Amino acid sequence: MAEFSYQIEQELGVLSETSRGWTKELNLISWNGREPKYDIREWAPEHEKMGKGVTLSYEEVAELLRLLNGLEIAEMVEPEM
Repeated sequence: MAEFSYQIEQELGVLSETSRGWTKELNLISWNGREPKYDIREWAPEHEKMGKGVTLSYEEVAELLRLLNGLEIAEMVEPEM
């Protein structure tokens, strides 16, 4: 597997935390020295390990926000566990 580097430029917030202490976070991350992008993924404490996630450009975050703002709370359904 190819090596990669990352730099967390800005920690924007924690969305949730598991019983193991991992947190799902929204951060601004520079991957392989490129321009930072918005990133949602799970992180181990101290950011020593990471799970799979999704990386979004500014334009994609703006569109996601537009879509979320257009939802009526009554339309949102919490999944049954």
